[in-house]
Amino acid sequence: MYNNVCMYFDPKTTKYPYPEFTDQHYIDVPEKFHNVIDENYPYIDNSKSMRFKRFWVRILLNVIVFPVAKIRFGLKVKGKRNLKDNKKLIKQGVISVSNHIAFWDFIILMRTINHIKPNVLVWAPNVNGPNGSLIRLVGGIPIPENNLKATMKYYNEVDKLLNVDHKWLHIYAEGSMWEYYAPIRPFKRGSFFFAVQFNKPIIPFAYSYRKPSWIRSKIFKQIATITVNVGEPMFPDNSISDKNERELELTDRVHKRMCELAGIENNIYPSIFNHSKRVDYYPLKKKETCK
Repeated sequence: MYNNVCMYFDPKTTKYPYPEFTDQHYIDVPEKFHNVIDENYPYIDNSKSMRFKRFWVRILLNVIVFPVAKIRFGLKVKGKRNLKDNKKLIKQGVISVSNHIAFWDFIILMRTINHIKPNVLVWAPNVNGPNGSLIRLVGGIPIPENNLKATMKYYNEVDKLLNVDHKWLHIYAEGSMWEYYAPIRPFKRGSFFFAVQFNKPIIPFAYSYRKPSWIRSKIFKQIATITVNVGEPMFPDNSISDKNERELELTDRVHKRMCELAGIENNIYPSIFNHSKRVDYYPLKKKETCK
């Protein structure tokens, strides 16, 4: 299944209750704030007070959080040259996608791209949870649900972010976070819809794992250390006239590339989400799974 040349390590942990469908969330986020995510919500807050707070948060990230994250996760980065070689392209606005394998793996991405200040699409309940303020301060943009006017406002702000402000937008294409899960789950099409609509490149980031040292495993009870694999920018194929087909082709191509980056030779999931269910390719503890 896995390419041994890439030294691929699958933690195969039974610690987490991976849900039945591959886009489902399994963390219950208690509500702390009561923000209404509608057409009046400031999806991208560029107020003076927010910019001031982000300035100090960025200093805190660089001085404390990034160094701690490197040590805590045993971080290694492969393919960073793909960012250096495409600086001009990145300055025109880009979208990145990754698998979602830790609650704060966005911190890992922020450290990898260094001085760039990305935004990230997040599950709406997260901005009303205990970490909501911090999520907003690092660039979190909640995705509205079941509200057409809110969706249009959100779409227009993403359009401005990419095409006017020429910023970096990160999207978790799998749709939810599954901690230390190795296979690349099917991708939902939102990331690729934006890429096709705005003709922006996708930069794939694939998180993969390494077997932890004896000290990390036995003393700190660490499941795995993490490698960030950075791919080259991938554009929509504009020779495909139908936008829907163009979106499907890009989704499939990026998914396959991310599997390659992660060292997976034959992934157990299809590229595109279609009410896809979890595949139990190793034994899970029944009491820790949910249906």
